[in-house]
Amino acid sequence: MFNEFIVRIGTFSILIGIGILILFIASDHAGDANFDYLFWAILAVVVGIFLRGRKAPEPPSERFSVLRKLRGPGRGRKADR
Repeated sequence: MFNEFIVRIGTFSILIGIGILILFIASDHAGDANFDYLFWAILAVVVGIFLRGRKAPEPPSERFSVLRKLRGPGRGRKADR
């Protein structure tokens, strides 16, 4: 439960960083580039990526399991090769 919350905070941090990056681009386009926005955007995205890195890998999808069974054991996923 706690790990899921940390991952969600990481996602939120990445979204905030992207929003601040858009503010930096807008300030640069206006002719008065505010590099504080760039610094905070990079910091938020890096922290977000660090927090999202704690996410457990998702289990393999069973979406096309019938097709995989029909293909047979000789032709598996790329990871099996």
